[in-house]
Amino acid sequence: MSTTILIIGLLVFFAHFLSLQFQRTNIPDVLVLVILGILLGPVLGIISQGDFGRVGSLFATIALVVILFEGGTTLDMNVLGKSLATTGKLALGSFILTTSIVTLIGMYALGMALLPAAMLGLILGNTSPAVVIPIVNSLKLPERPATVLVLESALTDVLSIIGVFALLQIHLHGEVEPGKLVGEVLAAMIFAAAIGVIGGVGWLLVLGKIRDFPNTISSTLAYVFIVYGLTELLGFSGPIAALALGFTLTNFEKFGLKRIPTIDQNIVPLNEIDKVFFSEAVFLLKTYFFLYLGISIHFSEVNLAIISISMVLMVYAMRLVLTRFIFSDASYSLRDASVISMMGPKGLASAVLATLPFRYHVPDGDVIRDVAYMVVLFSITLTALLVIIYPGKFAQRIYSRTLRKPLPIESVDA
Repeated sequence: MSTTILIIGLLVFFAHFLSLQFQRTNIPDVLVLVILGILLGPVLGIISQGDFGRVGSLFATIALVVILFEGGTTLDMNVLGKSLATTGKLALGSFILTTSIVTLIGMYALGMALLPAAMLGLILGNTSPAVVIPIVNSLKLPERPATVLVLESALTDVLSIIGVFALLQIHLHGEVEPGKLVGEVLAAMIFAAAIGVIGGVGWLLVLGKIRDFPNTISSTLAYVFIVYGLTELLGFSGPIAALALGFTLTNFEKFGLKRIPTIDQNIVPLNEIDKVFFSEAVFLLKTYFFLYLGISIHFSEVNLAIISISMVLMVYAMRLVLTRFIFSDASYSLRDASVISMMGPKGLASAVLATLPFRYHVPDGDVIRDVAYMVVLFSITLTALLVIIYPGKFAQRIYSRTLRKPLPIESVDA
């Protein structure tokens, strides 16, 4: 335990160094943290997943909620309106095609039956907000492509979770109602977003009074946890509610809400101290989350690793083609479209969902778990490598030809 505490303390200083190196070298800190977790966990055995006990999965969920909430505070309502249709095309297109590719590979390369193969496809159909949002923020993308990627990651997470649980119902009870499933998906998103917006307005009304109490800088995050928990208890999507809550807190004026005349009260906005605190919380939680993710990854047979790499390469090739068709207009630059095509990493949702088939005795549940863990690692690694090599002129020329986007002036001159 003392070794674990020592490593946790050292990790904060190491994470500051990694953030600085990301700015200088384009090497994403999330990749280094995952690799460090693998070295400390599965490779050297210094820390095990058991050292975290039940706190580990709880902590990972808290990290995801805070990252999504802080991501919501960076969204702009005007940009969101312009990006919503594009986000829907990307999210649904990427989710359906990724699920289909992985399902087919599961059936024909791994010899799975349709149900476990489809379950593996749904587990890996999402993109991870906990990976995408920190990288997007570090790359300082323009608001529109950043908004598309943040929303895509949140939406596909919900689709994966509901899809996997639907297939588990088929496995356990032999049936599921398609109409009911579609209704659950829509309810999980729409009602969760409504709860987040209403909760955000309510918090803005009391925020001024809360600040009169001592030691209340963390009260907003505590409120986020309350909204998340209540939304989940009601059977809707807590992550979507957290995202909508963050969005409301920074866009309320665009809703026409500056003052509530019926109660004669001004709305108090977030201040810079709040935003700095949220940013610092995300930094700390992100650091420990990716270490925990690395510790949680398990390795299996070599042939499963080869198949997992093949899955990742095919999914990313598909995403590149999909990006070419969806983001063909001139409002998205070559860099914007290229980064969008790179952002297909899997993360917490995939890693957690991967444990369910084995737990519920789905055929090939152990294979599903091991392949999903390896795809999480390989997808994060590939995303990081693409981010690193993109600034090179050769890589930009390849992306320019593939995406049919003009090269930046400095690359043309070179």
